[in-house]
Amino acid sequence: MAELVGLVQRLEVAVGRLEAMSSSGGGGGPAAASGAVSVYVVAYDNLISGPVAQYTALSQKIGGDVQKHAELMKQAFSYQRQLLVTASSSQKPSDSVLTSLLAPMSKVIQEVQSFREKNRSSPVFNHLSAVSESVPALGWVAMAPKPGPYVKEMQDAAMFYTNRVLKDYKEKDKMHVEWVSTYVSIWTELQAYIKQHHTTGLSWSKTVSHILVCSVCPTWSGCLWSGDSGAASHNALFASINKGADITKGLKHVSDDQKTHKNPTLKVQGGPLPSGPKPFAARPTAAASPARTLPPVLELDGKKWKVENQEGAHGLVISDTELKQVVYAFKCNNSTLQVKGKINSIILDNCKKLGLVFDDVVGIVEVINCKDVKVQVMGKVPTISINKTDGCHVYLNKDSLSCEIISAKSSEMNVLVPNKDGEYTEIPVPEQFKTVWDGSKLVTTATEIAG
Repeated sequence: MAELVGLVQRLEVAVGRLEAMSSSGGGGGPAAASGAVSVYVVAYDNLISGPVAQYTALSQKIGGDVQKHAELMKQAFSYQRQLLVTASSSQKPSDSVLTSLLAPMSKVIQEVQSFREKNRSSPVFNHLSAVSESVPALGWVAMAPKPGPYVKEMQDAAMFYTNRVLKDYKEKDKMHVEWVSTYVSIWTELQAYIKQHHTTGLSWSKTVSHILVCSVCPTWSGCLWSGDSGAASHNALFASINKGADITKGLKHVSDDQKTHKNPTLKVQGGPLPSGPKPFAARPTAAASPARTLPPVLELDGKKWKVENQEGAHGLVISDTELKQVVYAFKCNNSTLQVKGKINSIILDNCKKLGLVFDDVVGIVEVINCKDVKVQVMGKVPTISINKTDGCHVYLNKDSLSCEIISAKSSEMNVLVPNKDGEYTEIPVPEQFKTVWDGSKLVTTATEIAG
């Protein structure tokens, strides 16, 4: 079955090449006008027919939510290919037009991320999370001047979850291990592709004069303008595209998990695109990206490991540890920190989207003033304290089930407990309480308010 799916994928790519190479008396697409598919479109086809097709085939074999997620990813890569075909024969358009060209792919990326959020109880939640955390990498087409490093950053963001899949399935089902390897290879090969063809940003045509492709045509090839003769039509079309609210009447209601202030995964450098919620932004400028004033720090200062001001660092490791030492992580964002060995305590302070993995702590792990952090216990820890934090997932193992979790002034806290079959059960930490006077003292219990 997997081989058949892969064959179908390759056939689809081949048909796409033939369609692009065909010419139909002025009505063909941009590739048809030049008589051949661009070299970098052919190279991208190899990516689709290679690791993307293999990932899709393995996802179908796994089935369920993984398969459904992969179908959305397939659409996203298809839309990106259409954009590349457009760019290969068109001069770079204005930012507003580029926004319209990016819209179909952006919408699917949001659907990929929303699918994960709507299926948090799925038995393959780690698979869905790995894809959801890294799919913004497809936004490289709007990033300059370093699209390759941006893809690497998004790939690293999935590491926490791909490692979980490997840990859960390496002794149970090798197909899931292969799935991880294939999925990661997509982003590795995409980085190599970008380095070869789009080093400083998406390469637009420099030889075709004033040719733009209509983003509303289903085939992306029905509307072409050339030179000054088509300027009026060109301006009229894109004026209609950029009408604002009228263009969005057919879109579905935007739920909380699709809003940037509710779902941090929709935020990246440079701010949102002007036409609506997007999981990535147009090319960032110096004005939109203020310079960092504090350098990143990872050093041992006496008995304290200081980890400060880390941004997008997914390979942070502290390995040479001693029992008397503590780890203090301050203002680390979108990063992953692993602490090996047995130490005294760990503190996370003012961190966002930080993944912490540690072996053994004899004292306490404190999470203070953080947002969207994940803490994974590989060994033992007696106490985990969560204070003034919005979004905290704690992964326990069988040796740390006796851990006490103390929380205050925090929300969206979940503890994931391993089952006998190796899967995890996610249990929310109560946020609402009821307090009554029993005649001699106040008695407080956790409660839920219906509605």
